[in-house]
Amino acid sequence: MSPRSRSVNEELRRRSREKLLQAALELVSEHGYEATTLGDIADRAGSARGLVSYYFPGKRQLVQSAVHRLMHCTLQEALEREPRTEDGRELMARAIDAILGLTRDHPVLMRQHMAGILQGEGFVRCAEQQRLAELLNDTMARYGSRDAAVDYPMLRALLMGAVYAALVPGVPMSLPVLRAELFRRYGLDWEQGVPPDAEAPDGTYDKNLSRFFSPEDRAADRAGQSK
Repeated sequence: MSPRSRSVNEELRRRSREKLLQAALELVSEHGYEATTLGDIADRAGSARGLVSYYFPGKRQLVQSAVHRLMHCTLQEALEREPRTEDGRELMARAIDAILGLTRDHPVLMRQHMAGILQGEGFVRCAEQQRLAELLNDTMARYGSRDAAVDYPMLRALLMGAVYAALVPGVPMSLPVLRAELFRRYGLDWEQGVPPDAEAPDGTYDKNLSRFFSPEDRAADRAGQSK
């Protein structure tokens, strides 16, 4: 048997990594961070346990990368949904609503994400986090910022603060109040984006995590399970 090509090996590694990210999101959402082990994640992903440490230094880094994947895919989905638009103010509204929506739809994941960032090692820089940063930077530029590199960190800080405020146990702030403050800061109309009392467009707030991972992987998995 001839050895696999480099491109085939890279594709297999990509799929293995994606399955670990998806498994981490699902298990932490279902059982919480502390009750989820790396072994559980490997088993759910159908991977050898040694592969987890090959891709990620530890559970916290894996979960943070997984949540960053959820965030950047949710944001991209919101920005690109129909009707497509080049209106920078509408795109900013969609971005804010996408991130705030995660606190409503995935509170366990987002609460753990914030807790992990506040720990000693802080923010984990990874490919997923970089994609999220690029989307927010581009949104800020399309909104009309004269210096997105300067304005983006403030947007990120405001969004992180809103997520934190919405998830504080015992004294959470309501999402409409947080949304109103962010919209006021950026001069957005309440009707833009997806107002809290409006019906979300198809897919915008779908809780099905699997849609953020390769369709061909899921099709192959289903075919394998049916044999």
